[in-house]
Amino acid sequence: MKLQLPKGTRDVAQEAAIARSKIVSTLKDVFELYGFSPLETPLFERYEVLASKYAGGAEILKESFKFKDQGKRELGLRYDLTVPMCRYIAMNPQMKLPFKRYAIGEVFRDGPVEKARYRQFTQCDVDVVGNSSMNADAEIITLVSRAFKKLNLDAVIKFNNRNLLNELLEDAGVNKDKTETAILSIDKLEKFGIDYVKKELKDKKVSEEEIKSIEKIIKIKGTNIKKINEIKKLVPGSEGIKEIEELISILKSLKIIAEFDISLARGLSYYTGTVVEVFLKNSSVKSAVCAGGRYDNIIGSFIGRGNFPAVGISFGLDRIYDAYMEKNKDNKKTTAKVYIVPINTLEDSVRIAEELRNEKVSVDIDLAGRGPSKNLKYANSLGIPYVLFVGEEELKQGKVKLKDMNSGEEKSLTAEELVVFLQEND
Repeated sequence: MKLQLPKGTRDVAQEAAIARSKIVSTLKDVFELYGFSPLETPLFERYEVLASKYAGGAEILKESFKFKDQGKRELGLRYDLTVPMCRYIAMNPQMKLPFKRYAIGEVFRDGPVEKARYRQFTQCDVDVVGNSSMNADAEIITLVSRAFKKLNLDAVIKFNNRNLLNELLEDAGVNKDKTETAILSIDKLEKFGIDYVKKELKDKKVSEEEIKSIEKIIKIKGTNIKKINEIKKLVPGSEGIKEIEELISILKSLKIIAEFDISLARGLSYYTGTVVEVFLKNSSVKSAVCAGGRYDNIIGSFIGRGNFPAVGISFGLDRIYDAYMEKNKDNKKTTAKVYIVPINTLEDSVRIAEELRNEKVSVDIDLAGRGPSKNLKYANSLGIPYVLFVGEEELKQGKVKLKDMNSGEEKSLTAEELVVFLQEND
């Protein structure tokens, strides 16, 4: 048997897992700063839930993994974390609103495989349910800005409004029955360019005159205010523009920089208002690393009561990891901060290890009785910053010897001095 991974998947080795854990920890800290609480849902759902009319839409069902259990029930691997959350809320109508949750977990897409795109990947989501105010949309964007600053990644936040996009397409003469498919084509502008979009629109039987109108709209450039003024000439009294102006005003008061991008569409059909995508400057990762928006119809469709406001965003951990590692070349293969080398002092060394762990210091220890030279090579290969030698003579003096693996410096310390040093150099 030839051992190989399923196409579109990858193993996450220790050094990668440690870096990913740092990213997740940073995101969780930011999520909780804004009052979001965790929610977990199953990896798979009943297929009818995933295929719901107002869920992901027909375009995403083409990429869904579908299977049957032994009871012949149709199931599907979740393709995002949003639809399962909406199902959860619909099943728990007694919950207090607004409901603010974050979720971090695996999702699955049986789609094309390419650089920075996988069939199994991790999403980190935040959502606000039960608040129709643009303040909720602004809070999501503010959270995004803070998260990428904490990750030390230079992010460009772009936003648009699906109501506005629908109004502009109607003004361009596009029939309502072709609006969604036109939006799917416009969504490919950033990735494939204007010529590709025009050809695809033509293939979808959008007329030449309509295509010219669409091209004119998505080519509007300039500052946020200039773009708004140009659009007002096309669709005076636009509800979408009112929402955009309100969002810009809130973000300005919070000193958050974000770009109004008329061509930003977000392909999923469930978006109803604000849409957001985040890109990184000076990175080989060119696709969006974070995306989301307002979706006011999904939950209502599950419980049969129409509009049910919700807005959220999803951070793509795999793409963020790729960009993060371009800037951070840390190849640590263990979480241990200290590696203890017992020199005929195993019992005392194990006790010292436990005492350090009680002080929240991550510790590994040689339990195999190898010599100092082999232990130093081992610690160095894993990127452990400090090695602690515990010998009989040091113990008689009430001290241990600590070696800094980066500088090579060694120092003798008492137990109290050791703990203080390690905590100060965390």
